[in-house]
Amino acid sequence: MVRSLKNPKKAKRKNKVSKKGEGSSLSDAVPSVPAKVWQPGVDKLEEGEELQCDPSAYNSLHAFHIGWPCLSFDVLQDSLVLVRTEFPHTVYCVAGTQRASWNSIGIFKLSNISRKRCDLVPKKTNTDGSDMESDSSDSDEDDEEDDGVSGTSVLQVFHDGSVNRIRAMPQNPHICASWADTGHVQVWDFSSHLNALAESDSEVSHGGSALSNQPPLVKFGRHKDEGYAIDWSRLVAGRLVSGDCKNNIHLWEPASGSTWNIDSNPFAGHTASIEDLQPSGESPATSIKVHKADVNVITWNRLASCMLASGSDVGTFSIRDLRLLKEGDSVVAHFEYHKHPITSIEWSPHEASTLAVSSADNQLTIWDLSLERDEEEETEFKAITKEQVNSPAALPPQLLFVHQGQKDLKELHWHSQIPGMIISTAADGFNILMPSNIETALPANGG
Repeated sequence: MVRSLKNPKKAKRKNKVSKKGEGSSLSDAVPSVPAKVWQPGVDKLEEGEELQCDPSAYNSLHAFHIGWPCLSFDVLQDSLVLVRTEFPHTVYCVAGTQRASWNSIGIFKLSNISRKRCDLVPKKTNTDGSDMESDSSDSDEDDEEDDGVSGTSVLQVFHDGSVNRIRAMPQNPHICASWADTGHVQVWDFSSHLNALAESDSEVSHGGSALSNQPPLVKFGRHKDEGYAIDWSRLVAGRLVSGDCKNNIHLWEPASGSTWNIDSNPFAGHTASIEDLQPSGESPATSIKVHKADVNVITWNRLASCMLASGSDVGTFSIRDLRLLKEGDSVVAHFEYHKHPITSIEWSPHEASTLAVSSADNQLTIWDLSLERDEEEETEFKAITKEQVNSPAALPPQLLFVHQGQKDLKELHWHSQIPGMIISTAADGFNILMPSNIETALPANGG
């Protein structure tokens, strides 16, 4: 587990976070009780108690903010090493804003992501893009100059309306599609922006200082309402599907050049809002009821194409093996750990049995379906750790990791080229995390 509990007996807390992320700083004179594992949804904080993060749980953990709230983003496949494990890392992403006006799409590059762990609270930015000074650094840690994400370069493009969701084409990551709250689906070419970021070793723009007015390649307005469901096919380059809140799905087929043939007659197999889409085959195969409540998100397993995971509006998520559909019950796993809506779910691109889930309960959890409870091993572990940690009971054995610290979590994505790396976005900024207990089988030359 990721969090520990400290009880300073009603001590007055300082609003201060160290660079090493040890949580709020307390006077050395204040006595503390032994730490115990925090169970979200079960344990409650008493007066004077606070949560602290255990840095040893992460190989890397960083927070960053790009100047405005972003509730949807995508990780871009880059031209760097196909599978890389050596620090520092560089990543490219595309993200969309959710503001009252002057919305934009940000194409950004994060450089020199270190193995170390830095502030859990990301620095805010001024309107001119510069970092705001705060008391979040301890003077005795100024020597940690390479801690964190040392380079953030952002290029922004004006977007008509808030960005409900944004996705990059897997085969050509510079081509991105966005859903706007105006009811339009737009397709963009960000090749020039990505080339500029790749050539830049310094900060290009941070926050809202540079905003280009590049037009989209396509602006489609035949949906009857706004929507959130959009995704590219991994089988056919350029094929796109978009679904709206009025139950309609439009299929986009690539044509010559930067154009698409969009079916004027939408698919209308559903009777309610389309919340998520994940293209898999050439045509619909079947219809199944997966949850008693609304289905918020779904994800295909790219390494085991028969496996489909879905998350509901009441916090449950299920895994189905579609090979078992003819037998009547395709559910192979069902979890009720989260008590608030599931906001994002995604299978690991490197381990077929692993997936990550985010919820409105401000938790990001990682699950390994290959794990089973071993009572003998569990007893031995508890005997070893009983004096150091108060282990929670009745947790699912498949629960591999719990990450907290973000407010109003909206979306997460694994990095397809950096095994074990997850990037998540919330109302208060982004986190990059690499849990230390996730081991991924890599090719011999994967570093």
